[in-house]
Amino acid sequence: MFSVELGAENAAECVMGGYTLGTTLVRPFEETVRAVRSALESQGFGVLTEIDLQATMKKKLNVDVAPQVILGACRPQLAYQALQLDPSIATVLPCNVVVRAVGNDSTVVEAFDPAAMMGLSGDDGLDSVATDARHRITAMLNALTEEN
Repeated sequence: MFSVELGAENAAECVMGGYTLGTTLVRPFEETVRAVRSALESQGFGVLTEIDLQATMKKKLNVDVAPQVILGACRPQLAYQALQLDPSIATVLPCNVVVRAVGNDSTVVEAFDPAAMMGLSGDDGLDSVATDARHRITAMLNALTEEN
């Protein structure tokens, strides 16, 4: 995985692997999960689902992995706009935000880049929805970085 800084005005916005936006924080995992929920809420997203990957991998495969959760975040207004343009876009909703421990005091926060998500459709009408969602995800990442 690589990361490339995209610009000073979006200090936390990094492309990771070409399809995600993310940042690394010097903050414990549980504290970061709480901060991500709060930052998502401040950008108008609600968390519809939460998948505890650590617990799931232990239960299903009896393997140990670092603490990691997938938060299924949704801003209903954006989801509705996207669905009106392309009903099949529902297959990539909600926006997944991953919080992953990378040591005792460091955590990665990544979200699937809405621009990449909407690019799957090929419907140019989704550009404004993707731009709005990307702006909000980037603002959420920036808020986390500013708190750090």
